[in-house]
Amino acid sequence: MHHPAIALTTALLLTGVLAPAQAQVQKMRPGLWEHSVAMKSQSGEMEAAMAQMQKSMASMTPAQRKQMEQMLAQQGVAMGPGGSTTTVKVCISPEQADLDRIPPQEGCTQTVTRTGPNTVAMRFSCKGAQGQPPTTGEGTMTFNGPTAYTGQFKVKTTSNGKPDQLDMAQTGKWLATDCGALKPVR
Repeated sequence: MHHPAIALTTALLLTGVLAPAQAQVQKMRPGLWEHSVAMKSQSGEMEAAMAQMQKSMASMTPAQRKQMEQMLAQQGVAMGPGGSTTTVKVCISPEQADLDRIPPQEGCTQTVTRTGPNTVAMRFSCKGAQGQPPTTGEGTMTFNGPTAYTGQFKVKTTSNGKPDQLDMAQTGKWLATDCGALKPVR
């Protein structure tokens, strides 16, 4: 199942566009950010795969389930209720915040265009690596100051070798100055 990785990749790319939120230049706040991504696929295959993953986790012993949740948490990932929402925590360094973007993930490129004082349009493309399918996407993000945003995206990918589109709604919020054990994405 590849879709949680697509959500993680998309969330990491989207954190790279947190830029000025008003006509006056405002930098995003460095520190710990939480990005929540709700996805719906046109084919329904993502939802079926997520349901299967939830079923597999439910059949684990409490110790196995805790170990799996801890492994995901170490990567800053948590699954929401029903499995259709993925929450990713990302640490943004002061240097990354000063640049208004973090480096894109390896194998990915992005283009960001400011369309208004608090809105950006974005396009991205990822080659696909480590068993992940190539993906492309586009959408818009609206900033609510330096500590929050909302966004809508359409991501084109493949699922079981067939073309698929994911419709994504994303929100982001700044949580804290201290990232704890989570390190900035490099």
